[in-house]
Amino acid sequence: MTAQARREQLLDATKAIVDRDGFHAVSIEAVAREAGITRPIVYSHFRDLGGLLEALVDREGERALAQLGELMPHDLASGDPRELLLAAQQAYLRAAQADPATWKLVLMPPEGAPAILRERIAEGRAQVVGQLAEAVRPLFGTGSGGPDPELTALMLSTMADEAVRLLLNDPEQYPAERLLAQTRWILDRLIDPQ
Repeated sequence: MTAQARREQLLDATKAIVDRDGFHAVSIEAVAREAGITRPIVYSHFRDLGGLLEALVDREGERALAQLGELMPHDLASGDPRELLLAAQQAYLRAAQADPATWKLVLMPPEGAPAILRERIAEGRAQVVGQLAEAVRPLFGTGSGGPDPELTALMLSTMADEAVRLLLNDPEQYPAERLLAQTRWILDRLIDPQ
């Protein structure tokens, strides 16, 4: 196994422990056991537990931001903005369903999560809200009579995140179809299709 493949294996093992048992259950010994290797192999890739957890947070945060970057609409003037935003929400729900452990980590940090996770989540959220604000700004013009693009982006982002949380926590009660129907209803009232 290459060094990079081993590193990924160890991060996957750590992610599995966090998803199953929370951050408090992560130790070098637990990761080695989960990966079926010895502790010295873990230490050969990560200086200590803090380094391992930081690498996990970095990797999962980068994955989440990359997925959001791909699915977020950048030019709402290129079509019906409601449909573009709805398609983005649908893609977000699918991404969460495809990798629930990553999205639970990012959207619902478990108890005992390292401070760096919360910092990275805040940084990522600010980046997403900034991009979304730029995307919605042309919809409302520049006058003071319309909605505030930054607040609109923050609220749309919060709504999208909560929809994913609901889906991850209780997919039977909150299936994607129900969440998308609600999103459509809200978008129809918020945005004039012109």
